[in-house]
Amino acid sequence: MINLKNTNVVLTGATGGIGNSILDTLVNAEANVLATGTNEEKLNTIKNNYQSVKVKKFDISKHKEIENFINEINDEMENKIDILINNAGVTNDNLSIRMKEDEWKRVIDINLTSTFLLSKNVIKKMLKNKKGKIINITSVVGHTGNIGQANYTASKAGLVAMSKSFALEYGKKNININCVSPGFITTDMTNKIDENYKETLKSKIPLDKFGDPKDVANTVLFLCSNLSDYITGETIHVNGGMYFS
Repeated sequence: MINLKNTNVVLTGATGGIGNSILDTLVNAEANVLATGTNEEKLNTIKNNYQSVKVKKFDISKHKEIENFINEINDEMENKIDILINNAGVTNDNLSIRMKEDEWKRVIDINLTSTFLLSKNVIKKMLKNKKGKIINITSVVGHTGNIGQANYTASKAGLVAMSKSFALEYGKKNININCVSPGFITTDMTNKIDENYKETLKSKIPLDKFGDPKDVANTVLFLCSNLSDYITGETIHVNGGMYFS
């Protein structure tokens, strides 16, 4: 059983289905977690359900505030951010010829640029500590493409390439950077999809079922642990076989 006692973890996007499952898995592994998000009601629920978790409301789209935010939480964690999990992200779907520039930019700015800035500023802290791990949550559509999601797929593919570059730059500094790429995972959002379309999607998955948020969370837990110390620059796919890299 993986134990992360005395390990400080920062988790963005903690209030969503996958984010909440990652949070729960980390808490069960005894990690010290600081969870962020923008939904105050859901953040309060986290605070009530997990007494040991520190909760911070923060909008990662506010790029000019990211450096100060990282400095602030680094102080709270006694200058020891061991792991950063970049899970926060948005969609803004439209066919490419109808997609407005602000729809394109919003998704790229939040999913890619914000993750770059968060990682950049956390890496500065990790360099001082001579170790660290960053885990970026991507998506299967970043590898396959998807109709109506040129912005989202570009942002997720960009995360993979960026993570590889970070891995090359900071591997010798004992900092591991990896990605987890979920496929079709059952959440409140996916539960709203038409049943017929769900069956069409499921027919493309060799394991013939949708994933559970816990499948993603367990993969993240592995990458947080010392079992993954010799892995960097990689993307682990959690998609039931619907895509092979």
